[in-house]
Amino acid sequence: MAYRDFKHYYLFYVCKHMQSEFPNLVSYNHFVELVQKVLLPLAVFLKTRCLDKCTGIFFVDSTALRACHIKREHSNKILKGLATKGQCSIGWFFGLKLHFVINYKGEMLDFILTPRNVDNRQPLVGSDILAKIYGKLFRDKGYISHHYLKNSS
Repeated sequence: MAYRDFKHYYLFYVCKHMQSEFPNLVSYNHFVELVQKVLLPLAVFLKTRCLDKCTGIFFVDSTALRACHIKREHSNKILKGLATKGQCSIGWFFGLKLHFVINYKGEMLDFILTPRNVDNRQPLVGSDILAKIYGKLFRDKGYISHHYLKNSS
């Protein structure tokens, strides 16, 4: 079954069909409050313990992480102060952008979260997301800049 968003998945699947897996399940509203508290520790844990090794062939891309519908941006409590308004291929939304690097096996090597209105090329130049990578890197046109063209020849 397809769900419109995470809220519907949580309410209509997790709360109804996964009670045995999650006996102390909190309400959706409390879950939203908890997300704000655990986002930074979760990112640190993922960065330090859960990333895989280099294989020589890599892909970099980004995806939108929607905090809420664009009409509700002023009343948003999730990611308050971090999320921004931006546009993607399917329209405007309020949230963050997840940039990630994976190997040819689909294993995540690194990631970075940015406000939605940040250009795709900026996190690659301004961070160490590509520091541990060697070999061939494949990306779409949104990541091409003169910086990489000069360094790749």
